[in-house]
This record gives sequence, C-alpha cells and structure tokens, in this order.
Amino acid sequence: MAVNVETLEKLERKITLTLPVTVIQSEVDSRLKRLARTVKMDGFRPGKVPMTVVAQRYGYSVHYEVMNDKVGEAFAAAANEAKLRVAGQPRITEKEGAPEGEMAFDAIFEVFPEVKIADLSTAEVEKLSAEVTDEAIDRTIDILRKQRRTFAQRAQDAAAQDSDRVTVDFEGKIDGEPFEGGKAEAFQFLVGEGQMLKEFEDAVRGMKSGESKTFPLAFPADYHGKDVAGKQADFMVTVKKIEAAHMPDVNEALARSLGIADATVDGLRADIKKNLEREVKFRLLARNKNAVMDALVAKAELDLPKSSVQAEVDRMIEGARADLKQRGIKDADKAPIPDDVFRPQAERRVRLGLVVAELVRANELQAKPEQIKAHVEELAASYEKPADVTRWYYSDNRRLAEVEAIVIENNVTDFVLSKAKITEKAIAFDDLMGQQG
Repeated sequence: MAVNVETLEKLERKITLTLPVTVIQSEVDSRLKRLARTVKMDGFRPGKVPMTVVAQRYGYSVHYEVMNDKVGEAFAAAANEAKLRVAGQPRITEKEGAPEGEMAFDAIFEVFPEVKIADLSTAEVEKLSAEVTDEAIDRTIDILRKQRRTFAQRAQDAAAQDSDRVTVDFEGKIDGEPFEGGKAEAFQFLVGEGQMLKEFEDAVRGMKSGESKTFPLAFPADYHGKDVAGKQADFMVTVKKIEAAHMPDVNEALARSLGIADATVDGLRADIKKNLEREVKFRLLARNKNAVMDALVAKAELDLPKSSVQAEVDRMIEGARADLKQRGIKDADKAPIPDDVFRPQAERRVRLGLVVAELVRANELQAKPEQIKAHVEELAASYEKPADVTRWYYSDNRRLAEVEAIVIENNVTDFVLSKAKITEKAIAFDDLMGQQG
C-alpha cells in the first residue's frame, strides 16, 4: 500500500496512520490473559484472579502500552515503505474523524537532509607543517633534568635566588584579621617558577636564612580563593632554609636513568626527537583536520534536522552537568544551563557529521581494518609495553569505534586535501605546541 507523505516545511513531514480497533483490542486481551496467569492480588490464589478484576486494575496501562507499540510498529513500517530516513522521534497525536472500527494518528517527524557538496577543487585549505628543532630537544632535556634535580642547603649568609627551594613560615592578615589558608609553617616552594603570587616571590627573593619581612600583597580579582579575591593582605614571612638546585649533567648516566636503550647523549637526543616528532604529527593532523572540516562545511548545502540539533544540545548539557558534578558542585544535575549556550556548537557538530557521512558514503572512505590496526599500533608505540596497549584497545568495541571514527576523519582529511587548493605554511615548533618562545 502506498504511503502518503505530506511535506510540512523543509525537513518536516507528516504521515497519517490507521489501525483497526480489533487489532488493538485483540492484543490488549492477549496481554491481559498472560498477566492474569501470574498476577497476585489479595483474596485470590495466583492465576485465579478473574479477568474482569485484572482488566479493571491493569486495563488502562496495558491499553496504553499496546497503543504505543502498535502505533510505533505502524510508523516504522510506513517510513520503511516510503524509504524515509527518519531523524529523531516522531510526534504522534490521535486524529479525530476516523472511519468506524479504525483509529487514526498523525505522525509529524523530520527526515535527514539531502547533502549537496560543491566542487572541492575550489576549496581553499591552509596546510601547516612544523619541524622539531635542536632548540626544542634542548628545552625538553632541560625539563627532564629539572624533574630530576637535587637540592643542597646554601650557606647561612646566601640570599634566595631564582630556582632555589626555600622553606618559609608565613601568616597573612586582611584588615588585621587572619584568614583561612593564610598561614603555614615549613612551607616549601621554588623561587621564580610561578608557584606563588608574584608579590610573594619578589618579597622572598634576596632574603637570607633566618630573616623575616612584612609586605603587602594584593590578591587578583580572579584568584581561586573567592573569600580573598580582589582584597589587600599584609603578610609576614620568615625564611627557615634556602637550598640550591643541582641539575644533573647531560651524560650517559642521565640517558640510563631515563631508560634509553642506546644510553648515550646521541641516543637520548634521538629518542626525544622521535617522541617530539610523534607529538608534532598528531598536533599537525588535528590542526589540519580542523582546517579541512571548516572548508568542507563551507562547501556544503543542507538543512539541519531540529531534532538532531536538540539531541546534541541535550547531550552537551548532560556532559556539562557531569563535569560540574565531577568538580564537586552541589546539585550539578539540576544546574540551569540554557540551550543557547551550546546551540551554535551543536549545529556545527550535526552539520559536520552529516557532511562527513555523505562524503564517506559517496567516496567509500570507510575505515579499513588494516588502517584501524595501524592507528592503534601508532597510539600504542609511545607506551612502555605497546602490545598490552594494543590488546586494551581490541578488548573493547567502544574503544575501537572511537579509533574507527578518527581513521574515517583522517580519510576524509586526506581526500579533501587531495582535491582542494592547498597553501603550505610552516609554523614554529613553539607555536604548534602552545609554548611561549
């Protein structure tokens, strides 16, 4: 039987469904009979409750279930018959004026859009590249040396300077009153490394062991301690101990302590370079992928299903509430988060998802098993026991599905880059890694 599909606007459609009353009643009777065999009621033995009593008690809820099931089945069959790709859940309402012996329902729903992608050879994409420099390797070695530094007490008359570890007692007061978190004894920090507010570091720098000093400190307006944010305090600090940092030399002993197979300075540098190149590759891929996706969205024409956008908004709100809960925010699950906060991002995600899906379908860019395997092995390569990490990925279908999604995105990125007008741009290693020069 041909299904009459009415177009309401853009992606919205309407189908009228009819169901014979006898079909519904027959299913209700069947379910009530099954229920009567197991239902327990006071004054009756199990399985001996009269049908009239069962119908009186459970008739409404069973009828409601049957209506939901049968209307749902009828909608699925009609949508399938009309070859419709339904987006989201239909809104179903009973329709007045059905012929005798029948019930009629209007199902209003959205369909997925037709996605038109313009000629990708006219798309323009800036493709980034970056090199791992000797300076980057040197800085990484310095970080590794810092992590392994040792400290030795300075002479009594030595002044505290940058990179020294100082042990201090301090007490702060606001308007002459102590405040929570404003006092500590035998507190250690490294001078010049931003562990303390600048005024605090400036006060301690140049002090000698045994000296005390009082100084003013203005807490920033955005300070994490809300009770003191934006307020002026007076601190008294006493230096108890000053220790000078000693960085290990760059030699074979350092290479051995880092577990480098070729325990030489060259071996250490080669190992660091390999790891940095892997990180650079992933970061470049992420940046170039974003540029490709922007270009792809700009070349696509489609209407967005409101239901898909709303489902994405709901998912994002749920994620935000879960994040608040994890941070210990009280009643996070009831936090009022307006839809508008996430709507632009949700629209972009849905648009991108539909465009990518169309490009994958039209150009057979699905992830091949060997691509998934290669990507998992690449992810595992930076770990101490790669085989264990590979097994971890393959032991869970959800993890593999995440890898598959990344591989598909990579396939799409390569496909678009092979068609588009590419402008190559080399960027500094520091800019890519988000470091200050």
